[in-house]
Amino acid sequence: MTTTEPANRTAYLVLGMHRSGTSALTQILALAGASLPENVMAGDEHNAKGYFEPWKIAILNDERLRAGGAAWDDIFAFPFKPLPRKEERVWLNRAEALVTGEYGEAAFPLLKDPRVTVLMPFWRTVLADLGIGARAAIPVRHPLAVAGSLARRNDFTPQKSVLLWSAYMLASEAYTRDLPRAFVSYDGLLADWRGEVARIEAAHGAPLPKLDDAAAKAIGAFLSPELNHNATQGDLAALGWAGEIAQAVFDWFDAASRGSAPDAGALDAAAAELARRALDVGVLVSPVARDLDAARAELLDLRQRMEFQDRHVRRLEAEIEQLRRECAEASRSLDSILAAG
Repeated sequence: MTTTEPANRTAYLVLGMHRSGTSALTQILALAGASLPENVMAGDEHNAKGYFEPWKIAILNDERLRAGGAAWDDIFAFPFKPLPRKEERVWLNRAEALVTGEYGEAAFPLLKDPRVTVLMPFWRTVLADLGIGARAAIPVRHPLAVAGSLARRNDFTPQKSVLLWSAYMLASEAYTRDLPRAFVSYDGLLADWRGEVARIEAAHGAPLPKLDDAAAKAIGAFLSPELNHNATQGDLAALGWAGEIAQAVFDWFDAASRGSAPDAGALDAAAAELARRALDVGVLVSPVARDLDAARAELLDLRQRMEFQDRHVRRLEAEIEQLRRECAEASRSLDSILAAG
């Protein structure tokens, strides 16, 4: 992995767990001049303002995780599991083609897909091959607030949610230790976005590409109170060993987001404990997560195909109805001509 930023192109990578503020941070960076991909995932009832994710890249990431025996919601997706070199090169080539297609020659590509977090060694190779440097921005949100959101959206248990959050956050830190990176308080972003943006610029050692008055006005309009719709509730200690790991990870990131430089040893210890648990139950958990994710992808593909077919049928029905009207009009015109003759 390279640590040198080329002078011409640098990617902004928004890393971290789903539902932890990655979408809000991505939009701020986009409004401040970083370039979103050509095809972004639309908003829905769980995120009305949009996800700002490159949906084609997200699909590839899901497929690459499954190829390695994991899934986006596998609590043991960290650490990264490389594939044999020739097999990995096929995936890298696909990813590089997608980046070129989605961003063109943008000077500051903005890549936000939480799956990138646990696939960072893969994506750092992609960027290095394309001659693109990287800066990381990592939002920090309490794991119980994330768990509340995942319970509503995915019906996950608190234990699973906080372990997923821990795995993603551990990956975000471990894979960026040699990169310019900023840890951004999600609550701080909503309360004082200018202060958090200033901290991002200081951590990166560079100003955002285009943070002018128009961008500042747009950012202020975007950051509304409904973005903070999952208050922290409960006690991590009540979640047993899952809560203990999450508490250790959160304490480190909370301190980092406040400007401290805590010893990474606490995170290494949490990662070691997660790895120990993976040895005990990972063989049972990861294959199930992978297979469920594959089933979800198959169902989504089937639904999209059915929707396409329905649209195609409706379009044909409309065309047939139009032809019927035209035929009827032509028949009436012919009758009028014959009657006049």
